[in-house]
Amino acid sequence: MKLRWAESLRDSLHELAESLGNLLVESFHYLALFAIGAVTAWAAVMAFLGMVEKGHITVDDILLLFIYLELGAMVGIYFKTNHMPVRFLIYVAITALTRLLISDISHHHRPDMGVVYVSGAILLLALAILVVRFASSRFPAVQSDSGRSRHRSSRDQGAETLD
Repeated sequence: MKLRWAESLRDSLHELAESLGNLLVESFHYLALFAIGAVTAWAAVMAFLGMVEKGHITVDDILLLFIYLELGAMVGIYFKTNHMPVRFLIYVAITALTRLLISDISHHHRPDMGVVYVSGAILLLALAILVVRFASSRFPAVQSDSGRSRHRSSRDQGAETLD
């Protein structure tokens, strides 16, 4: 004998728990996203003010600002699409390695195997971008609606995502 009222109550409880869980997860998601964006903006402003205080700006400093720019763009894209753009992570890594390479060469003025290793790492990351772009054009990500209708703009059509 099946108790319909118990099954109905169980289903209602399950829906309530799922809705409450989704609310808490999304709240944490947005709170963390705003915090990361704010910290990135604050770090960029502080780095810029340090450059102004120093009185001159080097290529290292400019590349550091590009790293902050890419991190801010990642936060913005993640906020709009709910997907992490893998390509931007690789751009940040390439910029960081380029900054390291320029800093090492400008301060030490001697060629060694470290320059070759860092250059090889940059080449591997550039090849990774090529693979990610090829894969995303060949095998586009499937958009799933999670209760909200989100449409991809033409700008986002080629954006790689990590689900």
